[in-house]
Amino acid sequence: MEFQTWKPVYDGLLAAFGYPREGDEQARDRLGELVDDASTYSPPELDLDGKTVAVAGAGPSLEYDADRAADADAVLAASTAADRLADSGVTVDAMVTDLDKNPGTGRALTVSETPVFVHAHGDNIPAVEAQVPTYNQAYVVPTTQAAPTERVHNFGGFTDGDRAAFTADHLGAAEIRFVGWDFDDPDVTAEKREKLRWAERLLYWLETRREERFTVLNGRRDGIEPPAGTE
Repeated sequence: MEFQTWKPVYDGLLAAFGYPREGDEQARDRLGELVDDASTYSPPELDLDGKTVAVAGAGPSLEYDADRAADADAVLAASTAADRLADSGVTVDAMVTDLDKNPGTGRALTVSETPVFVHAHGDNIPAVEAQVPTYNQAYVVPTTQAAPTERVHNFGGFTDGDRAAFTADHLGAAEIRFVGWDFDDPDVTAEKREKLRWAERLLYWLETRREERFTVLNGRRDGIEPPAGTE
């Protein structure tokens, strides 16, 4: 996705959550500095073009859906979904994380030569500084939600889960399959519930762009307001 296409949505996210753009840019630049002397992972090497890609969220239904993930050509796991799929015997092909829950999993995956998409935003600079130097940077893909740089990518998306879906789209996935996604999870915080609402809106936009119907949105589309700037 070109940043100019993403920018109106990003502007809306900043306004909705009160995030300062400068914080995201500072985090992006710090992540870029930390990998500046390293050869990081080239995303096309994931080889998702034309494939069925399972995007795994960490909702309560994940273990129930694990077989659907295993049957896909590739699995992109959001944050702790990587651990839970591993416990279910499902190997992930990449992890997408902003380092807020299980940075040790990301470290172990990079050491085992599995790519990890590490996201920097205004709230996680300390985690980025503490964790990224301990990763095998040859298997780190640095990402941002602000304007990309030569070292830091922006494929679109906001939460770990929908960023994984936008990444799959960017890398040419023929079908995106959603597992472990529970938009109505009653156990999440109010802030997380609002983030899930935005994830739902972003996936609606993505399926429209792809001319695809994501089953995770079945029965929900009538209540989804597209993000501003995507009409």
